[in-house]
Amino acid sequence: MTTKIGFIGLGAMGLPMSSNLQRKGFAVTVFDLDQSKMDEVAALGAKKAASVAEASKGQDIVITVLPATPHVEAVVLGEDGVLANIDDGALLMDLSTIDAKGTDRVAAACAAKGIGFVDAPIGRLALHAQRGESLFMVGASDEDFARVEPALNAMGTDIFRCGAPGMGSRMKLINNFMLLSTAQIVAESIALGTKLGLDIQTMHDVTGGTTARNGQFHVLMVNKALKGDIEPGFTIDLAFKDLTLAMNAAAENRVGLPMGAAAHAVFGGARAKDYASKDYSALLNYACENAGVKTPRMD
Repeated sequence: MTTKIGFIGLGAMGLPMSSNLQRKGFAVTVFDLDQSKMDEVAALGAKKAASVAEASKGQDIVITVLPATPHVEAVVLGEDGVLANIDDGALLMDLSTIDAKGTDRVAAACAAKGIGFVDAPIGRLALHAQRGESLFMVGASDEDFARVEPALNAMGTDIFRCGAPGMGSRMKLINNFMLLSTAQIVAESIALGTKLGLDIQTMHDVTGGTTARNGQFHVLMVNKALKGDIEPGFTIDLAFKDLTLAMNAAAENRVGLPMGAAAHAVFGGARAKDYASKDYSALLNYACENAGVKTPRMD
């Protein structure tokens, strides 16, 4: 029997993921506030819902991919949200990157209603989502994981079990803290190298052959900012949100994150300018602007 999936949230990640599910044989019903995005998935054969409620009813699995904690809680816990309309025996899987305590609240609300719950935040970039090569950090019971595993395999290539519900969100917090802080170091390094007269290809090749190699330079930057493309992707606004989650978690647990605090401040400065809605690889443009050099290109 074909698995029926209600998919809510068709942003940079949700749109290609829902499309891959539809292409790979799932019966997908989509909902997003942007009609044009629903039209794209509908062109592949998916159904369009007129509301969250409609997208939630009659589904085996409801998937949410939303920007932040308040959006997830409103969509899932709201008066006419997912939990008010989901069928008995169905399951909710949230792929959003949100506050772990928010995930815990959603998980508890699902448990109270007897609805299965999985948190499976997404790793990697939008380009990977388009190719069906995403990574998922999964918090789930064994039973619920078995129910969502085929859908995860249709959207990605690497699935990591991180523990019980809520552990996926906690792993994503650490993952994004690391990669976003690294992206800022990479941006500053390239800006400094450019100021010193180094060629960008030289910087790329040498660091690619040492332990300085990392995905922020050798995957992100070369595919985005170094090609002159800073359209999202993953915006600096959302990156700032994720760093804020990490800093808040650190404060709540009495953990000092001095390097993270510095990166958080830089993201805050970048989003106060023209970069808020740009891809987070635009940190390179921001660093080069501050260094008084032109952003290098690798076309």
